[in-house]
Amino acid sequence: MRLVIVSNRLPFTIAENDGVLTHVPSPGGVATGLGAYLASPREGRVFKESLWAGWPGWSGAENRAPDVQKRALELGAAPVFVSEVAMDGFYHGFCNKTLWPLFHCFPTYATYEESFWESYRAVNETFCEQLSKVLKPDDMVWVHDYQLMLLPRLLRKRMEDLSIGFFLHIPFPPREVYQLLPHSWRTEILEGVMGADLVGFHTNDYAQNFLQSVLRFLGHDHAVGTIVAGDRPVKVDTFPMGIDVQKYYDAALSDGAVIAQNELRKSLGQYRLILSVDRLDYTKGILNRLEGFERFLEKNPRWHKQVVLVLIVVPSRIGVDNYQLMKQRIDEIVGRINGKYGAVGWVPIHYQFAALDLDHLASLYRVCDVALVTPLRDGMNLIAKEYVASCTDGSGVLILSELAGASKELGEAILINPNYREEIAHAIAEALAMSADEQRSRIEIMQERLREYDVFKWADDFIRQQLVMSEARGRYRARVLNASARKQIVERFKAASSRIVFTDYDGTLVPFTGAPQLAKPDSSLVELLTRLAEHPQTTVALVSGRDKVTLEQWFGMLPIALIAEHGAWVREANGPWQMLKRPDPAWRKNVLAMMQRHVVRLPGSFIEEKEFSAVWHYRRADPDLAKVRAGELMDELISFTANADVQVLRGSKVVEIREGGVSKGRAAAHVLAQHPSEFVLAAGDDWTDEDLFKAMPKHAYTIKVGVLPSRARYFIRQYRDARKLMEDIIQ
Repeated sequence: MRLVIVSNRLPFTIAENDGVLTHVPSPGGVATGLGAYLASPREGRVFKESLWAGWPGWSGAENRAPDVQKRALELGAAPVFVSEVAMDGFYHGFCNKTLWPLFHCFPTYATYEESFWESYRAVNETFCEQLSKVLKPDDMVWVHDYQLMLLPRLLRKRMEDLSIGFFLHIPFPPREVYQLLPHSWRTEILEGVMGADLVGFHTNDYAQNFLQSVLRFLGHDHAVGTIVAGDRPVKVDTFPMGIDVQKYYDAALSDGAVIAQNELRKSLGQYRLILSVDRLDYTKGILNRLEGFERFLEKNPRWHKQVVLVLIVVPSRIGVDNYQLMKQRIDEIVGRINGKYGAVGWVPIHYQFAALDLDHLASLYRVCDVALVTPLRDGMNLIAKEYVASCTDGSGVLILSELAGASKELGEAILINPNYREEIAHAIAEALAMSADEQRSRIEIMQERLREYDVFKWADDFIRQQLVMSEARGRYRARVLNASARKQIVERFKAASSRIVFTDYDGTLVPFTGAPQLAKPDSSLVELLTRLAEHPQTTVALVSGRDKVTLEQWFGMLPIALIAEHGAWVREANGPWQMLKRPDPAWRKNVLAMMQRHVVRLPGSFIEEKEFSAVWHYRRADPDLAKVRAGELMDELISFTANADVQVLRGSKVVEIREGGVSKGRAAAHVLAQHPSEFVLAAGDDWTDEDLFKAMPKHAYTIKVGVLPSRARYFIRQYRDARKLMEDIIQ
């Protein structure tokens, strides 16, 4: 098996200098972390080789495609060539001006340009087109980040059985923020991600936001993070990205870092040092932390001439207006603070606008007393983890924004709300006053946690889970009713001397509707059931949760058996209705009152009353609120009926309570006893049909409509497939 990592850019940039191709490593946590993972020889890996695919970072690369491909291949990579015009609309346009601000909850910064969206789609399609030329059927593909959210589905269309994982390294926003995208864009993006077998996020909050958006905009609910889309299960899970802890620990002790530390101490004296390192980006909260530091100086004059803020701002997205304005604002605030509080021999803020190599970065981590990491919103923030890993002697204090993904793991840091400068100021004072013992205790706990789930464990964890989901997809696919199995069913039906067909109604023969009365059978279905029932030596039994009055009105004229209210009533073809169990009305009054309260609390929901059951429907209600209200009603009903002979059931957008001892299986067994048959087929779509499948003899063909966990032997995708199968067997 080969692992193919796909990201917007390769982990290095290929460039041309005087006609000669060169390459330099790309910055960034993903490139660094995954690069370390691939380079490290580790036992127990599920893949034997790897390939990294992405844009080589040079707009002229396509002009020298053979040479670039050769150089990239030598480095274990496959370049994806994208024109400069397309890359501009894709990366500088849709990625940076739409997705980045929106996903970080800065909607006022987002732009909605159709041309940007078209570039985004085109580049994702380009990636798919060029990847399909190098991918092998048994490859494991791991797609990374927001630039390529359409790619999993595009690849799935081309290579249906390909193992595909997707990881988002930035936050996924709350559903209300995601909804700000135009309808067609947000739908296509979600469908794109859902092409993967496994979808990973840094935190549970982001995963839940994604699941809520999938429910609202695609209509797919989940069971413990697993969504069934078509004939595939898709797992949504949390994998907090780690770092190479040992690398940063060793770097802080390296000769180069020690030299840099000594130079730093000479230039800054014996001041207490506070470190701030970040890319130039409005999400990082640099302006907020400067204002917080200013407030700290205002409130704590005793710390004047004793503390220095070392502010490192790494250039990012040069040429983008918002970033240039932010750079100007940083310059102004730094100048103001230094002018207001500076004194002879003391400058409160030492400011650099530059990128740093590892030795200098490790020396800063090691020598600074406090790290100030206060993003307004961040997917993870590896700087916080790098700082903790570099505290080799256990000294150091981390001040961390609670809005960074890393805060979920680094709870021993001083957690603050970065929007409130008073909290930042107070946290700085607390950090500077913290005892050495407390510092060491906090650092050691965080370091141990980082070692337990480092970048190697993170990648292994994701890859192994992706393998599990790929195998699960294979198992699901193996049970989908294929042409061979369909042919066998048709042949066995025709060859049998006697036959019986049990079929559910809603969701099996007709689609679900907003109101039960709207699902009346069409003329073609009536004709199909009639032809099937009139076939020689064939019995048809319609098994439904609907009341007997409705079934009588819709199907009473047909020569078929009817089973109503999940098995409470049975009627042979053209015969009278039989009650299999007498109802007990004791529970009904209070249960209906409970359901009515939830009708009031959930607009769009309603109650359907039957002789043996009561059903609370919520298909037309807001799906997010409906999940909450349905759970509440389930809890109330289960508690109230604990000592009653009733069942509380949660079906497809319904909560139902029915008499105990009533089931589709029991009623089907009653009919089957009257019509023992050589050929038996049963079809249903929800978990109430599991009783039906359980009651069938071993030789029966049981078919589940929809790919969900089931006792059934086979799956089919939708109700049309069930009707088509019935048409085939009577041809």
